[in-house]
Amino acid sequence: MPIIAAFYRFARFPDPAALQPGLQAVCGTAGVKGSILLAPEGINGTIAGSRAGIDAVLAAIRALPGCEDLEWKESEAEAMPFGRMKVKLKREIVTMGQPDVDPLARVGNYVRPEAWNALIADPDTVVIDTRNDYEVAIGTFAGAVDPNTRAFGEFPDWWQANHERFAGKRVAMFCTGGIRCEKSTNYLLGQGVSEVYHLQGGILKYLEAVPEAESLWQGECFVFDDRVSVGHGLVPGGLRLCGACRRPVGPEEVQHPDYEAGVCCPACVNDYSPSDRARFRERQRQMHLAAKRGQRHLGG
Repeated sequence: MPIIAAFYRFARFPDPAALQPGLQAVCGTAGVKGSILLAPEGINGTIAGSRAGIDAVLAAIRALPGCEDLEWKESEAEAMPFGRMKVKLKREIVTMGQPDVDPLARVGNYVRPEAWNALIADPDTVVIDTRNDYEVAIGTFAGAVDPNTRAFGEFPDWWQANHERFAGKRVAMFCTGGIRCEKSTNYLLGQGVSEVYHLQGGILKYLEAVPEAESLWQGECFVFDDRVSVGHGLVPGGLRLCGACRRPVGPEEVQHPDYEAGVCCPACVNDYSPSDRARFRERQRQMHLAAKRGQRHLGG
């Protein structure tokens, strides 16, 4: 059963391109698959493999400058959730588009999962979900504010348009694994918000650490691998991805007349041209043929 490790670390990498070949080689030797992003501000990734393989890759990452105290979250999958290993260079490890934001300078107050319920139940606390709209749609904390952003880079504009609603409140924010909150809390502190908090380890750590009977989480949590979503105890959920827009779809969407496996879903049925749909159908056909051969089609 593959082990999945999700991690990030803000660190100073003056030349991230110099780190790329070594990490790619370590992952290949270890038989690990997934995705790792490298940028001048640090590293972010989700990988899957055997116990020995994951340990080897994490050891290599901890040997990088500033990554000695790397933390990660682990879960298990029934099958390998990735088809290949990619180590990619990016401008940011999570794109916000705010050059003055620096999580290494300061961030909000970390709140352990066990203390999160008490904080967000306080009427003087406003709770903000920093994830994208399609992630929020399948699950969030009761009472959380949804900014309805399609990408994390829209968050600063949303805050500028809405910050007066939250005057005099302490702000508690959360995201999938914690990385977006590192930037969003730094941004709010720079905007003059005095009390800013965020969920340490993100939703994934909360679902792992807090018993379902005590949980304030509602629904499932979107994850960026073949599991699509997880619930309490990080048990894989019952969703799948639309092959076109990559949004999660549930049983109701699958039964909708506008759903076609690998081609479109009700949310994106009008978003693609006939040539796009033809291309998606061919990809779906190739995936089906690969599955019949007992292989994985890497374009899926």
